[in-house]
Amino acid sequence: MATATSVSSPAWAQATPTEVVERFHATLLEIMRNAGSLGVRGRFDRLAPVMQASFDLPAMTRIAIGPAWSNMTPDQQGQLVQAFSEWSISTYANRFNGFSGESFSTAGVTTLRSGDQMVRTALNRVNDAPVQLNYLVRQASAGWRIVDVYLTGTISELASRRAEFTTVLQQGGPDRLIAELRRRAAALMRG
Repeated sequence: MATATSVSSPAWAQATPTEVVERFHATLLEIMRNAGSLGVRGRFDRLAPVMQASFDLPAMTRIAIGPAWSNMTPDQQGQLVQAFSEWSISTYANRFNGFSGESFSTAGVTTLRSGDQMVRTALNRVNDAPVQLNYLVRQASAGWRIVDVYLTGTISELASRRAEFTTVLQQGGPDRLIAELRRRAAALMRG
């Protein structure tokens, strides 16, 4: 499974943290509305360039792996970034598989001491309570990029992954984690 190349345009590079998140949400809504006709592969193909432009997937990979990252070869790091990216995009392509009137709303932005921005949003569901999604957005060389997602506002997706990845790394090292991420991505792509 190949990951599409990054969307690189002045509009993305100059986007504010809120615009980065809202553009990503617009793509999610588009694929949700067309989920059936796109299928999981079509959703993946549509999401890949937008996620590459919205998320700092290499930084997210490093954060999710933690201290073990510095002991890996550049080749292992590159393979992990690719496997993590494909798995992340596959997860969204699999998860956002239909539309029932959902919408996203942005509640505001908080500047953190580090200079990062926390964009507070909600996934509004017609017959259920909204789901709070907060995005940690960091300035990178290519502009503002999402580096973590907080489910229900406080549960760090990357912190959850780090605990899980540490166990896999202890069991079989980087090659085992690469294989596991590829296996998970392939399973998600089967629907």
